[in-house]
Amino acid sequence: MRFIGPALLASAFVLGACSGGEQAQSTDSTAAAPAAATTPAASGVAAAPITGTTHVVKMEYDGSAYRFDPAEITIKQGDAIRFESVSGGPHNVGFNPDSIPDDVEAQLAANMPEPGGAMTKTMGPLESPFLNDSTNYTISFGNIKPGTYPFHCSPHLAMGMVGKVTVQ
Repeated sequence: MRFIGPALLASAFVLGACSGGEQAQSTDSTAAAPAAATTPAASGVAAAPITGTTHVVKMEYDGSAYRFDPAEITIKQGDAIRFESVSGGPHNVGFNPDSIPDDVEAQLAANMPEPGGAMTKTMGPLESPFLNDSTNYTISFGNIKPGTYPFHCSPHLAMGMVGKVTVQ
């Protein structure tokens, strides 16, 4: 009989710790986004801080097409974009290295943070982790020279989920 009391207490604790309720999981990598220059990445380039506005681009499936909303965005150097997965996930944000100038590629890769936790970057240095609905990922465009940079969602690229950011 002495065993039953502690066993019930331990079971209640375990069940309580495992039950998360019905809350939607929201992973915000903004905390992992570079707020200040950080340790240099493998390329030797440090992540540049966000010094301007953070813009939002939604990643969604509208019932007939996968898309970024807006698909084209103009920002200033030092701004950031928070990509929010709204529906139709998993999504990610990727930049084709062939479309990024060599002198921008290392900085852009450094500005794409490793999110940690359950999300990990698996596609490469210019690819975000996969985002389920209600999650987001923020990229700094600090130290990114003016130009137009096309981006895509790797899982939905064949379905036309592409966009472009123009940095002024």
